[in-house]
Amino acid sequence: MSKVEELEKEIEKLDKLIERAKKENAALKDEVDSLWAMMDEITKSDIENFSHILEEIRADVITKTLMVTKKKADC
Repeated sequence: MSKVEELEKEIEKLDKLIERAKKENAALKDEVDSLWAMMDEITKSDIENFSHILEEIRADVITKTLMVTKKKADC
């Protein structure tokens, strides 16, 4: 087998390897996009959940402040 034939076989192997790497890369890019979309949904959900909790805490603080104010006024 001549050097040219050996090099041609090596080139074919490398071309197949490149094609496989391109397919894997595309699949991984899709997976990354999917994960980012999932993270965005989780973040939005967390913001909504924590906003609700903060509103409850704010209302509780206001109520306690009013109770303390009333107690001081009664004294």
